[in-house]
Amino acid sequence: MVNEFEIKKMICEVGKRIYNRNMVAANDGNISVKLNDNEYLCTPTGVSKGFMTPEYICKVDAKGNVIQANPGFRPSSEIKMHMRVYEKRPDVGAVVHAHPTFATSFAIAGIPLSQPIMPEAVIALGCVPIAEYGTPSTVEIPDNLEKYLPYYDAVLLENHGALTWSTDLMAAYMKMESVEFYAELLYKSKMLGGPKEFDKEQIAKLYEIRRKMGLPGKHPANLCQNKDGVNCHNCGASCSCGAAEEPKAADAELVASITKQVMAQLGLK
Repeated sequence: MVNEFEIKKMICEVGKRIYNRNMVAANDGNISVKLNDNEYLCTPTGVSKGFMTPEYICKVDAKGNVIQANPGFRPSSEIKMHMRVYEKRPDVGAVVHAHPTFATSFAIAGIPLSQPIMPEAVIALGCVPIAEYGTPSTVEIPDNLEKYLPYYDAVLLENHGALTWSTDLMAAYMKMESVEFYAELLYKSKMLGGPKEFDKEQIAKLYEIRRKMGLPGKHPANLCQNKDGVNCHNCGASCSCGAAEEPKAADAELVASITKQVMAQLGLK
C-alpha cells in the first residue's frame, strides 16, 4: 500500500504536469485523493500547482474540514466540489480540476464534448457534458454538478474549466489529458470544415470494445441518461438500458480485432 507521503509526492507531480501542459495558470486548479471514507488529501488554496512540495498538501475529512495542514496552508476553496464527487461516486479515488485552454473554451462557448470523432475518446472517455455555472467556492458548483455524477467521468464547468475523476490519481489526471486532447481535435476539425462523426453501428462496436476491456467508471456504453434510451453518442438500443441485439459472428471477430489494436495503443496489453 502506498503511504501518505508518496501520495503527496504524486499530487505534486500531477500539479507540475497540469501546470507545464498549460492546463492551469498562476494558482488555478485543485487536486484531491481519497485515503479512506473520512480522510482525503488535497492541494492548498492560493499556490501554484506547478511549484508544490509535499508539505503543501492538506488533509481534510468527508465534510471538507481540516484534519491537518501546515502553517500558512489551507485546503482548496473548491473542496466542496471534490467532496460531492466522492459522496455520490464511492468508486472514485481521485479528482482533478483544471482550466485546459481548449476544453475551457468549449465550456465558455457552451458547447459540450459529445461528438464521436475518434475511437479512444469514445471508448475511454465517453461524453463530456457541461455542468451549469456556479459561483466558485460555493455549493452552487457541487449542486449543479451532482446530476451528472451517476452518468459521466468528466464534465466541463460552464465558464470555468473541467473536472475529471477516476479510481486513482493518475487515471483521473489522464482523463483530464484526454478531455483536452479531444477538445483540441474537435476544435481543429471544426476549423477544417467540420469533423466526420462515427455512425451508430461504429459507435456500438466501440462500446462493445469498452465492455470487453472491462474499463471502470460510468460511460454511455453501460448506461443511458436520457429517457428515450438515446445518449449523447446516439447509441440507441446498443447500451444496457435498451434491448441490445447479440453481435453477429463477423462483428464479434471485428470487435475482437479492434479491441487488440486499441488496447495496444492504450498500453493495456
